[in-house]
Amino acid sequence: MAARRTSGSSKATVIPQLDWREPRPAPIVLVFGPEEVLAERATAAIRERLKADDPAVEVSDVRADDYTAGTLLNVTSPSLFGEPRLVRVGGVEKCTDAFLQEALAYLDAPQDGATLVLRHTGASVRGKKLLEAVRGGTGGGVEIPCVAIKRDRDREEFAAGEFRHANRRIRPQALRALTQAFSGDVTELAAACQQLIQDTEGDIDEKIVDRYYGGRVETTAFEVADAAIAGDHGRALIALRHALDSGADPVPLVAAFAMKLRTMARVGGKRGPSRQLARDLGMPDWQVERAQRDLAGWTGGTLGLAIQAVARADAEVKGASRDAVFALERMVTVVATRAPFAATR
Repeated sequence: MAARRTSGSSKATVIPQLDWREPRPAPIVLVFGPEEVLAERATAAIRERLKADDPAVEVSDVRADDYTAGTLLNVTSPSLFGEPRLVRVGGVEKCTDAFLQEALAYLDAPQDGATLVLRHTGASVRGKKLLEAVRGGTGGGVEIPCVAIKRDRDREEFAAGEFRHANRRIRPQALRALTQAFSGDVTELAAACQQLIQDTEGDIDEKIVDRYYGGRVETTAFEVADAAIAGDHGRALIALRHALDSGADPVPLVAAFAMKLRTMARVGGKRGPSRQLARDLGMPDWQVERAQRDLAGWTGGTLGLAIQAVARADAEVKGASRDAVFALERMVTVVATRAPFAATR
C-alpha cells in the first residue's frame, strides 16, 4: 500500500491502512478515530481471527489512562506454554506518561506471539509521539481508521456495507428508509441491520423495512422497552400508546423487548467486571454495562416470565391473534410488573 503523508508532518505514513471490516492481527494494531462501533467491530474481528488460529489465546485489557508501570511488559510476555497473546489498550488519547514511555520502548522490541491493539479516539493530541512512531513503521504495525459516521450518505454506506458483508441485498429505497429511521446512534442502526439480516430471507425491500421500523420516531420502541424493564408500568403504557398513535408497527416493538431481554439473560447470573464479561460474551462493553443496570430488581424467575410473555406477543402480533394492541399491552404489563397477567388489571 502506498504511503500517505500525515497533516502537519513531513514524515510519510508507511504502515498499511486496513478496512475495519477486514482487519488482521499484527504486532501493533492502531485503531484510530472517533466511531466507536467501527472500533469495537474491528477489535472483535481481530480477537476472533486469533481465537480461530489458536483457541488458547490469552486476552488482556489495559487502560492507558489508568496505567500501572510494568503492566505492558507483563501482559505481553510469553507464558509457560507460549500461548498467543492479545492485549487491548483503551484510552490512549488520555494516556499517562508511564504508559507512553513504556509503549514507545515496546515498539522497539515487540514480543513474539503478541498482538497489541492501541485504541485512540483522536479526541486529543495526547500520545502524538506514539502515533507517529507506529505510523512511521516502528514495531511492524497496521492502522485501522474509524472515521466518524455523521452524514446521511455515510450512514447509507455503512448500512449497505452491513448487508453486502452478509451477502444480502437491500433495495436502494429500503436502504434509505432504514437509515432515515435510525438517523442518530450508529450503534442502533448497526443493530437494526443485523436484525433484518437474521430475521428475514431473500432481498430486503421497503415492505420489510416498513414492517419492522415503519413509523418509527427516534428510539420509540426502545423507550417503551426501557420503561417496562425499569418497572414503570404507567410510563411504559403511555409510551406504547404514543408509539402506536405515531404509526409504529407492533413487530419491531416486540423485537425491541426481545433484544433487550436476550441481552439481560446472557449477562444475568455472571459475575465480574463488565469489561471481562464483554470479552467472554463477545459483546461491546456498553451493552454489558446497560444490561447490568437493567437487571436491577430482576430474578431468574421474573426474567423467564418476561421472556415467555414476549415470545407469546411475538407470535400474536405476527398473526396468532386478532388483537395485536391487546397482545402488546399484556406483554408490557407482564414485563413492567414482573408478574403473570391478570385480566382484572
